[in-house]
Amino acid sequence: MNSTDPAAHEGAGHYGEALFDAGHPREAERIDDAAVIYDPVTTHRLRALGVGPGTRCLEVGAGTGTVARWLLREAGAREVVALDRDTSALGEAPEQGLRVVTADVTDESLDLGTFDLIHARFVLMHLPERRRMLARLASRLNPGGRILLGDAVELPNPQDSHSPYRRTMDAMWEALRTTIGTDISAVPTYPHLLRKEGLADVGAELYCPPLVPDGPLARFWSQTWRRMRPELEATGRVDGTTVDEALAYLSSPVLAELAPGMVLAWGQRP
Repeated sequence: MNSTDPAAHEGAGHYGEALFDAGHPREAERIDDAAVIYDPVTTHRLRALGVGPGTRCLEVGAGTGTVARWLLREAGAREVVALDRDTSALGEAPEQGLRVVTADVTDESLDLGTFDLIHARFVLMHLPERRRMLARLASRLNPGGRILLGDAVELPNPQDSHSPYRRTMDAMWEALRTTIGTDISAVPTYPHLLRKEGLADVGAELYCPPLVPDGPLARFWSQTWRRMRPELEATGRVDGTTVDEALAYLSSPVLAELAPGMVLAWGQRP
């Protein structure tokens, strides 16, 4: 079954528990490897959306806090609420204007007020009822406030369905879906969904980063696959040898792949 087939079974586990335990000694490193690649794209778009001094921002799935701190230090936000189910990677030292909230964004009782900016990257795709979550986030915007959502899309090479890299990547999406419910099939609809929530100035863009041998993104995928090895093999799509070959490819000078992309979608509350 295709990993993005809406009919595929969604797992009931949670990101950070069933997979990618936040307490793993290399989890912050894995997150930061991805941030090195995606932060410049995210912050460029935030600048273009007009994020500036005096704004109150919500950073959903704050991770290690790279975007939250950029909003404070570079964009001049008045306050940034950094929300995550596990905030240990944000560090212990408080920073003026940074409010760290350890909570689940899906908690219906969670009320953090309203915001001039809401940003969520690689969050909604891992959540059940992601459509309702998008609506809830959009409803927390102040008049004139903006939302920026970033999630993954897969752009596989249709001429390559059997290489170790392709088979391992496909196994990963299936394992993510069946373990924690990840679903990227609806990501291209985000602009339409934001428009349905009554937002204006809706737009979107797609960023597909290159995979460089042993570069930050290759390291991110390598760590991801190593941590998911049992789940990858449980799909039946790959065995240990296939995963080993895919991992070796990520550090090989012959690496030549279009990595999964990130769709950024945004809109503004009138």
